[in-house]
Amino acid sequence: MTPGRPEDLHQPRTVLVVSSNVRNRLRDHVAVIPVYSEGALGPTHLGLPTGSGGIRHDSVLFCEEITTLDRGFLRRGPLGASVGDQILDATIRAVRRALGEVVLEP
Repeated sequence: MTPGRPEDLHQPRTVLVVSSNVRNRLRDHVAVIPVYSEGALGPTHLGLPTGSGGIRHDSVLFCEEITTLDRGFLRRGPLGASVGDQILDATIRAVRRALGEVVLEP
């Protein structure tokens, strides 16, 4: 179950924030993709290599689990620098696939 408020019981999880910086500054919620330590890669599961965005080990983005979270969940701030355009573009394509769109690779 995805928590709705910071005071809800939940397991802390690393996430990739995918909403725009302008939106992130103006709203109380951010759009995120959860990061898992393992999982099979596929059309909506993308590998995230060690060091990307500051993560400490190879991980997997589960792009079909995109959700919004209250900014209060992001207390620790970013783990590192942005993941970069290539990973962000691949993530957005995977989210589009999860929504049922036929998305061709560039």
